[in-house]
Amino acid sequence: MVRDVPADYSPVERPKGPGLSASRAWEAAAAVVDPELPMLTLADLGVLRRVEARPDGSVEVAITPTYSGCPALATMCDDLVRRLGEEGFGDVRLRVELDPPWSSDDITAQGRAALREAGISAPGPAPRESTGPVPLTLAPVRRRLRCPRCGSTDVALTSEFGSTACEALYRCRACLEPFDHVKEH
Repeated sequence: MVRDVPADYSPVERPKGPGLSASRAWEAAAAVVDPELPMLTLADLGVLRRVEARPDGSVEVAITPTYSGCPALATMCDDLVRRLGEEGFGDVRLRVELDPPWSSDDITAQGRAALREAGISAPGPAPRESTGPVPLTLAPVRRRLRCPRCGSTDVALTSEFGSTACEALYRCRACLEPFDHVKEH
């Protein structure tokens, strides 16, 4: 079961505040790359939620990490402050918002294409949220995915833990190449 997500869905709130400053701040923040998946910007990954330029010249940026214990969060924050500082924004305020939580559905179409081009399998639709208890399953997660290199669906899970905590490691049985897969959540 998957969430119904419109094709044009974006978790991002476009810039607010004084005209050029808001647009410039948005463009600078949106260009910051993810430290673990450098082929993606924070906007393409869907963690950049809001950029607001305030009349006092400060900028407030809201981000939602892929999960609350994300080890890349501090680097994301540092990179946002640095990049906005380079654009002339001296007073940058960061907000880490955990609600609503990030979902792999928040990755943009451009982000998904960038993952595939880098040889990483993009996530499928995220599981539908449940209102009841979370079932514990000890069996391997079954995913339907394609090799990002040759397109084959004949793939095997090598490890539920890939190069980052957000990825699983697979091997294509057709072309024999290993590849990471961004986990759905």
